[in-house]
Amino acid sequence: MFFRQIEFINRTCKAVQYRYRVLNKMKDHHFEIELQVRDYECDIQGIVNNAVYQNYLEHCRHKFLNYIGLDFAQLHNDGIDAVVIRTELDYKFPLRPGDDFFVRLEMGKQGKLRIIFDQQILRKSDQKLMVNARITTVLTKNGRPVSPDILVHKFADVGIKMEEV
Repeated sequence: MFFRQIEFINRTCKAVQYRYRVLNKMKDHHFEIELQVRDYECDIQGIVNNAVYQNYLEHCRHKFLNYIGLDFAQLHNDGIDAVVIRTELDYKFPLRPGDDFFVRLEMGKQGKLRIIFDQQILRKSDQKLMVNARITTVLTKNGRPVSPDILVHKFADVGIKMEEV
């Protein structure tokens, strides 16, 4: 079932390459996607607009949730929402039109409620760090924070141990 899902994703999302099997062996991150800068994401200076990087990071988080078997929309339909409560981005160098790049993430937790996504954007050609980010999230139900146990169990199913950061 797992490999059929990956086959389906690879057929339907040819623009993005997923590296599921390789990631199990990597120690510095849990998940990675590959993207390419599109012209319309750039500003008049010819570089990716600062706000677009948050879209890249969010896309990676959503693809990661799909990868581990969680449907973001279905969570919402079940009354559970994942809410970003803090975003920290350090812009190191700009991406430019046509640049291929990787978006990586590593998981962690902070206390009983917070889930931490440490993420990086690296240019593919030279593996140069372009953006370093920490995204802090919580799960809510009816507007109140709830335990992230549903996510922690899914992470464990794919071999990710949630460590305190």
